[in-house]
Amino acid sequence: MIDHATLITYVLIVLGFVFIPGPATLLTMARAASSGTKVGIATGAGIAAGDVIHTSMAIIGLSAIIATSALLFSVIKYAGAAYLIYLGIRALMENGPGELTKCTPPISAGRAFRQAILTEVLNPKTALFFLAFLPQFVHPEHGATALQLAILGIVFVLLGLVSTIVFAVGAGRLGNLLRRHPAVVRWQGKVVGVIYCAVGVRLALQER
Repeated sequence: MIDHATLITYVLIVLGFVFIPGPATLLTMARAASSGTKVGIATGAGIAAGDVIHTSMAIIGLSAIIATSALLFSVIKYAGAAYLIYLGIRALMENGPGELTKCTPPISAGRAFRQAILTEVLNPKTALFFLAFLPQFVHPEHGATALQLAILGIVFVLLGLVSTIVFAVGAGRLGNLLRRHPAVVRWQGKVVGVIYCAVGVRLALQER
């Protein structure tokens, strides 16, 4: 079992990490601002579910394969980038100026949840983060390595979920206020699309 000092240190480091806005936070805030707090929270939950998958991958060693295979890393990286850019282009094409008075329905929470899972799973940097970060807090003399990795991964997922919910609630309330103004309704889809495309391009340009 992980000793208390190690666990406390780990929690403090993760808290600092998850509350610094990154791609996951931007996607959650974009969804919350455009489709409401519930959808933003669903997006955060999907990201958390994706991190659970990455934790499992780290435990069984798949992340190690990604770390050592340039080809597999590139395939996953570009698949994830393409998916984000696809979502961005769709957002840019929706809610044109001529449809201001009858906007397309916001995305459902279920769909946002599924998209967030896929987006997070297809981010190889997340896999590499779990592979590089979690083992630093694992001590074989304290018990089964797999169990320690699982605990650390779950703690990371829970803290990350809390942070995305906080950002989703804030962005959702702001979005509800701004959507009362026609100019915001006209351009919010384009802003969301730009955010998705920018994150996708950023992911595609990342080096191993």
